[in-house]
Amino acid sequence: MWCATLLEPARVAPARGELSVPISPFYSTLRERVGSALLLMPSVAALVRDAHGRLLVQQIHDGRWGLPGGAIEPGETPSLAVQREVLEETGLHVRPTRVAGVVGGSDCHIRYGNGHEVEYTVIVFDCQIVGGDLITSNEETRSLAWLHRTDLPELALRYPDEVFAGGGATYFAAEAR
Repeated sequence: MWCATLLEPARVAPARGELSVPISPFYSTLRERVGSALLLMPSVAALVRDAHGRLLVQQIHDGRWGLPGGAIEPGETPSLAVQREVLEETGLHVRPTRVAGVVGGSDCHIRYGNGHEVEYTVIVFDCQIVGGDLITSNEETRSLAWLHRTDLPELALRYPDEVFAGGGATYFAAEAR
């Protein structure tokens, strides 16, 4: 189980009211229709590195850390979604350079404290900074930090080490059958 460390062993995340991350109108409308039933949610995450090879990580307002990223909206390509999410959460303009990994499945199944269930499929991109100014905080971000891989705090979604390799083969979670 590599995807959702904050949820082990109960696999329950804080209730929506405890999080200050906004939900898009599309997903809000969907939730109104399906209640707390399981949603399969296509998502993106960004590996943004500085000149020293450190990764940019985001702390959200409930104190959890993660990679910049979020849900893909209807009609949006994964590449545009990662660019939008990184800009919203960090203030940086990025260009995705490669897919570092694709993760998902039952290890990314989360039941939030309010009963909502989500199973994320996350496309992780290596991204290059092409502009912008790093923010200090906003409605989605409590703080940002540049950290070496070995110094990362526990991430809300824990990715396999292979995702962080940088320039290696794309990681795909494989299950033995």
